[in-house]
Amino acid sequence: MQKNTKSLSELNWNDVKFFLEVSRVRKATLAAKRLGVDYTTVSRRVQALERSLNTLLFEKSKHAGFVLTEEGQTLLSHAEAIESMMLSAQEQVSGGTTELSGRIRIGCTEGFGNFFLAPKLSEFQTRYPMIGIDVLAVPHFVSLSKREADLAITLERPTSGPYVSSRLCDYRLKLYATQDYLNAHEPIRCINDLHQHAFITYVEDLVFSDQLHYLQHYLSSPSSPLCFTGVLGQYYSALAGHHLAILPCFIAAKDARLIEVLPQEVVVTNSFWISCRQELRQLKRIRVLWDYLRELTEQQQALLMGRA
Repeated sequence: MQKNTKSLSELNWNDVKFFLEVSRVRKATLAAKRLGVDYTTVSRRVQALERSLNTLLFEKSKHAGFVLTEEGQTLLSHAEAIESMMLSAQEQVSGGTTELSGRIRIGCTEGFGNFFLAPKLSEFQTRYPMIGIDVLAVPHFVSLSKREADLAITLERPTSGPYVSSRLCDYRLKLYATQDYLNAHEPIRCINDLHQHAFITYVEDLVFSDQLHYLQHYLSSPSSPLCFTGVLGQYYSALAGHHLAILPCFIAAKDARLIEVLPQEVVVTNSFWISCRQELRQLKRIRVLWDYLRELTEQQQALLMGRA
């Protein structure tokens, strides 16, 4: 297609919003679901935008979905900047006359989201009833660059990209077993005794962070007959009483059925990092949630560090 010199200021912003959603999820059906419209509406609006620019913004792939062309990548950077400015302007114009509102997506690890955040976020929502929260508590990396989430709580700090990041908190993991397990198996008096025992851990080729390889710190070749993609499976399996598991204290220490094993010798300390895109950090609703999460983790240090 011959390129058009039409300025961004002349574009239909509603068409651009559809373009942004498709560029982030790469599927028109998923974009339609997130926008609350049908598939044909998404397709029609993207095609209208391409016609107005007289250029192709996406290439369709059977496996990869909608892939941005070079022109699409150029438009994306401008469109995201416009989107951020409009969100910021909306907050500034409303000023103190209206409650903070909008929807925020938090991407985080499975255990932290389900066991630590879930019981506490209703308190935040009570403070700010017009702010909706989606918690993506999943055992894999959530992409900020693709706008899968607005805030990300991760085990590692992003090494590149237009992000604001800071250490949210430290947390500890310890070795746990049920009393039934300890009664039925060889005594565990020191690290060397662990070679006689079997462990629950992560599926090796699906581990999403090097920070999760903590079992190898204590055993060179641990026996791991039962593996899961996430910590929830490990936790519930450990409760069955047939294996040992290294689990976060904020999960296991609250369950009286689990007992610490070698509590002085097997102690892992990891960190959570909180990050978001630079332009989103300026939004008030993002700032209040960011500050709330920092306040919450400071208050819950004893639980996070296994001292509660």
